[in-house]
Amino acid sequence: MAGFEQHLRVSTGIGVVTGAVATFGFGFTPAQGILAAYLCGVSGMLPDIDSTSGKPLREMSNLTAAIVPMTMMERLKEWGGDFDTALLLAILVYMCVRFAGSWILSKLSVHRGMFHSIPALAIAALAVFLGWKSDEMSVRILMAGSVGLGFLSHLILDEIYAVQWNGLAPELNQFAGSATKFFGKSTIANLFTWSLLGGLTWLSLGRAGVVEEPTVPKPAEFREALRSLPGVERL
Repeated sequence: MAGFEQHLRVSTGIGVVTGAVATFGFGFTPAQGILAAYLCGVSGMLPDIDSTSGKPLREMSNLTAAIVPMTMMERLKEWGGDFDTALLLAILVYMCVRFAGSWILSKLSVHRGMFHSIPALAIAALAVFLGWKSDEMSVRILMAGSVGLGFLSHLILDEIYAVQWNGLAPELNQFAGSATKFFGKSTIANLFTWSLLGGLTWLSLGRAGVVEEPTVPKPAEFREALRSLPGVERL
């Protein structure tokens, strides 16, 4: 099985190529190309967030907690109405991901569960597509695709390392096929994963204009609900 550093090196290399091709081949700005490269590199470690060793969970909790508010900043400004409220929301998002999210994952996830799967790859990409604020659909597709490429590099590398050579004869170890699966052993995990994927797919198709976009709270409604909470009337 490939190690943490190997996954990081491979996904980072793919990210650099992706960013360069996006910038010099498809006309994206250098900043967008660098962001795409960064997202791809980081996403190469995402599947190992369920590792029992502790290091991937710790590292990815820190990185994810920092990345999520960053990718959502424009939306947080829209929801908050001003910079101060958006910054407060970003801090709350960071704390939820960093502490509550990592604790839940450590209690509920199992190594090589549904985090190592094709549906999980799609969930990560769609989450970025929905969270990234840009008027240009191509930019959102670039960022979501970069996350998907990084995630996919991890799954493929795991499958490559599942092949062991006994002389000239290849042998598969116990983890072969567990990274690129569509369903896991847990029925509850399968239902949760596919339900989440279905919901995100529906929202993404609505955002892309393929289907009627679901009704979601408007920024003004969100701000009004936020101000109604005790202690934040003056935000």
